[in-house]
Amino acid sequence: MIKKIVPFVIAAAWTLALVSPAFSQTAQEFILKGDEFYAQFDDRKALEQYLEALKVDPNHYAALWKTSRAYVDLGDQLDPGLKDLKEQQMSYYQKGEDYARQAVKVNAKDTWGFFQLSAAMGKKLLLMGKKQQVKMSKEVREYIDKSIAFDPQNDLAHHALGRWHRRMAEIGGVKRLMGGLLYGGIPKGSFEESEKSLRLAVEIKPEYGNHHLELGRALLAQDKYKEAALEFQACLDAPVITSKCRLYKKEAEKELAEVQKKLK
Repeated sequence: MIKKIVPFVIAAAWTLALVSPAFSQTAQEFILKGDEFYAQFDDRKALEQYLEALKVDPNHYAALWKTSRAYVDLGDQLDPGLKDLKEQQMSYYQKGEDYARQAVKVNAKDTWGFFQLSAAMGKKLLLMGKKQQVKMSKEVREYIDKSIAFDPQNDLAHHALGRWHRRMAEIGGVKRLMGGLLYGGIPKGSFEESEKSLRLAVEIKPEYGNHHLELGRALLAQDKYKEAALEFQACLDAPVITSKCRLYKKEAEKELAEVQKKLK
């Protein structure tokens, strides 16, 4: 009896050995399919594929940060008319943060895990109370800096830094003083640094309309109306390369209309 079982066990072991490498390849296939959907601006189907990849390999770095990206993008595109919009967005952004944190645990020496972590937290921050915003803004800046350190050519990380500076600079003197007393020191930002970071993002990837949109806002904050108008127009002229580019164009159209009133 034992003699009959041994060959079967050996055959089964060999079968498992041959199948095991296929699992990692299958995870990669799911990711590639997700990337195809992402390129087609179908973030929900892309997310489904990345989640399937994680079922095969729960610690697959690319699947983790791309899953985070998908959740954040879907949260950004929820219907503004939803009664529970804030709650649903928070749910998406929280999932984005959770997957990004796992990605950083898997690989703490790459730009994308830290960038996605800063992106998800940055979105959450806008939905939270002042005390939490102050605390989280420092952490967000830390992750942005790490993302840039690992890849100085990451245009999205420079974009994030530019937005961070503008958000911090928008906190005026009285608000900053009161906020400092109530919540602790508020990080300092400047519109000049915001402009600098966003110009670098534009230099690295000029075809991305959102870089121009945010640069226009940084210029507008400094009363540079003509330059701001040019950037908003550049956003309108930019190609659609992500699922959110049309949203950016709508925002740029509104911004440009307001700037043109000031230029008359």
